Amino acid sequence: MDKTVADTIRELTRQHIADNNGLVLGQCLSAVGWVQNTVPAQKKGIEELPMTDIAGAGIAVGAALTGRRPIFILRFQSLNWLNASPIINHAAKTKALFGYGCPLFIRASGDEGNSMGPVHSGTHHAPFMYVPGLSVVAPMTPGEYQKIWAHFMDHDDPMFVSEHRISYRNSEEFVDQYDNGAEITIFAASASRFQAVEAAAKLRQEGVGVNLIHLVWLKPLNIPAAAIEALQSCGNGLVLDSGFEVCGASRSIAYDLTHQTGIAVHALALEDRSSGVAKNLENISPRPERIVAKVKNILGKLLSTHQL
Repeated sequence: MDKTVADTIRELTRQHIADNNGLVLGQCLSAVGWVQNTVPAQKKGIEELPMTDIAGAGIAVGAALTGRRPIFILRFQSLNWLNASPIINHAAKTKALFGYGCPLFIRASGDEGNSMGPVHSGTHHAPFMYVPGLSVVAPMTPGEYQKIWAHFMDHDDPMFVSEHRISYRNSEEFVDQYDNGAEITIFAASASRFQAVEAAAKLRQEGVGVNLIHLVWLKPLNIPAAAIEALQSCGNGLVLDSGFEVCGASRSIAYDLTHQTGIAVHALALEDRSSGVAKNLENISPRPERIVAKVKNILGKLLSTHQL
């Protein structure tokens, strides 16, 4: 059986503890299934933190400064807000201000749907993209996770890893897709990538050519030259994300692409409203139908009956 993202994270963590005197810090790591089975079920190298939030982040930053290269786990990205201060005001600034790094690996897990409600729903990586000195990545496959981990181990800077629970069971790799004569290039980040694959297939079935580019490095933004050329060739672009659209990563990336290419690139992500626990109040990554409708709107095409 192929390794899943959860398997990959768990094995990297176990190896880090065994070989590098690694340290894992977080709240309720063992009480809720070892964070979706991404943390090795062992005592060595695992430190349970009290429900004090900002104190936990401070402990993690301090451990990084002493050379432990800790993995700091935020089981829900809604917990980012209370833990942000030591990360953005110290970990991200030590290299620039004091000349030494703070190698802290921040695992922040996004979630949506499943009646999670207004607190533990959502993906909140955009505010951390705003901070100098902090890399922001959103791996959704086993291979992507291995690559960002290798990068972390080769550098001494903090890394904000925007995970998503929808990815933990995924064992497949994403490959950028290019269509001859494509009418639009879609750039997808976080959990929206899973929906984008379905949306691209639906569009192709209706005769709309689509380039689909998978984004892992959100900051610094890493987009292949071939993707930029594809965007310039087709003349239409759309950025998808699992965070909020207003003031979010999708619009920021769309802005960068627009100014780099001179092509108006659109954005589509979570609506500007809080989610509720009821199914009809959920605020989740754009579904394939919503993506298809947005693409057709950009291209000026009428929606088919089943999408209205």
